Amino acid sequence: MYSIRSGLILGFHGCDKSVAEKIVTRQQDLLTSNNDYDWLGHGMYFWENSPSRAFEYAHHLSKHPLKSKPSITEPAVLGAVIDLGFCLDLLDYENIKLLKIGYEILIDTYNKSGLNLPDNKPIKETKDLIIRKLDCAVIETLHKISADKEMKPFDSVRGVFWEGEDIYPNAGFKEKNHIQLCIINPNCIKGYFIPRRFNSSYHKV
Repeated sequence: MYSIRSGLILGFHGCDKSVAEKIVTRQQDLLTSNNDYDWLGHGMYFWENSPSRAFEYAHHLSKHPLKSKPSITEPAVLGAVIDLGFCLDLLDYENIKLLKIGYEILIDTYNKSGLNLPDNKPIKETKDLIIRKLDCAVIETLHKISADKEMKPFDSVRGVFWEGEDIYPNAGFKEKNHIQLCIINPNCIKGYFIPRRFNSSYHKV
């Protein structure tokens, strides 16, 4: 009963400036990501309440383009007002239990087919699990089970990630900790905007 999220939140998507402007002016829609390594399954991705992280990611992609994503020449941030709706919120203990069930069903399916289970793995020198084929498959399995049993489909998925190096020796915090949103139902997005810069000249009396 608590999977329905009340209220609106802000999400931020890193992309090319031209893409952000076209989406805000309704010339095109934000594309759904359907990679087999997507961290939270298939959908439209946003950083929750972190325009700076979205910009850093867009800047990273401009220097290290991915074959599955449009090239970025001018990094920018697209803001969105979002209602998560019926959310598979992985910060909720009950939903973590669902992931375990999805994993067990996935294992059984792959064992019966004789295929190797997909895995999560880092790339290059990083220790972070950047390629998350296993996590993606588990979450997509939950969506399939929901559809097969004609259950209420999830509108969104929300997850927290500890990413990057420790911010200081023996720290419990990483340099790129963040909350990520995967929006499945496009109707969850109530509007787009271009984030404003902070007005440092304003002084409250």
